[in-house]
Amino acid sequence: MKLGNRIKELRESQGLLQRHLSADLEIDTPMFSKIERGERKAKREQVLKLAELLKADEKELLTLWLGDQIMEIITDEDQALQALKMATNDIQENKKNKHSK
Repeated sequence: MKLGNRIKELRESQGLLQRHLSADLEIDTPMFSKIERGERKAKREQVLKLAELLKADEKELLTLWLGDQIMEIITDEDQALQALKMATNDIQENKKNKHSK
């Protein structure tokens, strides 16, 4: 939902209409509206295109997109924090291994 809020904020600050962005994304306006409200997930390619269209930081929008996906998966899990810590450690270890090669 954080991605949708940020997209809406950027869109409104630039005076753009949903129908303009939806046309550029080649989706219908109701679908775009659902993405903004967090009722539908955007595809990675759509996030990248939105960053371009809204002159936004690509990394910021991708981070929000991934965060929303993670939250959707783990929200109802009792062990969510423990799983996130484990995943964080694995990501850091993988990153370290890639840099040492």
